[in-house]
Amino acid sequence: MAAAVEASTPRLRDLAGVRIEEMHALLEDEVAAWEQALDWDFRPSAELTKRFLESGALTGYALEAEGQVVGYSYYVAEDPKSLIGDLFLTHQHKTAENERLLLGAAVGASMRTRAVKRIEAQVMLLECARQGPVPGERYLTSFPRLLMRAHLGRVRELRVRPVEDKVLFDRWTERRQEEAAHLIAAAYRGHVDSLVNDQYRTPAGARRFLHNILQYPGCGTFFPPACWVAVERKTARLCGVSLASRVRTEVGHVTQICVSPAMRGQGVGYELLRRSMESLALAGATRVSLSVTAANEKAVRMYERMGFGTLREFLGLVWEGF
Repeated sequence: MAAAVEASTPRLRDLAGVRIEEMHALLEDEVAAWEQALDWDFRPSAELTKRFLESGALTGYALEAEGQVVGYSYYVAEDPKSLIGDLFLTHQHKTAENERLLLGAAVGASMRTRAVKRIEAQVMLLECARQGPVPGERYLTSFPRLLMRAHLGRVRELRVRPVEDKVLFDRWTERRQEEAAHLIAAAYRGHVDSLVNDQYRTPAGARRFLHNILQYPGCGTFFPPACWVAVERKTARLCGVSLASRVRTEVGHVTQICVSPAMRGQGVGYELLRRSMESLALAGATRVSLSVTAANEKAVRMYERMGFGTLREFLGLVWEGF
């Protein structure tokens, strides 16, 4: 009996030693889980995960039970930060204990990396962080976040805000990237979201953030037709931006929306978001999502007035001071 229990005990394996064939069923399960829980097509991200795994570029751990890979986590260490990119378990093996085992492995390895001083994780399907102790808890700060979704059938009924005497609205172009990086850093200075994601703190970090959402599918496939900017008429400076992607053929996702401190409270953010929503609807989308830190109550209230409701609650996790 003891031998049978021992044989069924999950064990960690280094992802570097996992064959791609061992991951196929697990990644298919993850695609299904994202579709059901988040209304999101995870397949592009799963394909990217496979490519990184095949090339040996994925750093992390797999969880094996009964001779099969039933879960995995990976992290990306870029001095002085480590980012936990994903953590997933099959439904049959999704327990708080198994999640903590995978999370603890990624957090522990990151903490042992000499140059790493900060660890971030925003894993929307992670449950254990809301149910009990988390690995490295004495170094941890948790930020409740919301994935919100709106149906676009009545987007044309949203009132147009009369702000065009102050700003000029225009479509996003790639030449705006440098201006947008500086705008993001200014908009998030002292903001709670800069505690969750340190890329918001500097133009250099914001450049990396923009590069990631434009080039990689982690936040969906970037969709320029639904991306808008606001330019202050008096100064010709960029004062607002709303960027969008498609996470399914019929579902859009607002990946970034911010307004310069000088233009806040004047309806610019509302009008940028309304235009992105309208553009997505015109392109055939029926739903749109976005994520927001729950402590950003003013933004949450605006989103609710525009028809958004909470689809899922999750945590932004940050470890520092270890």
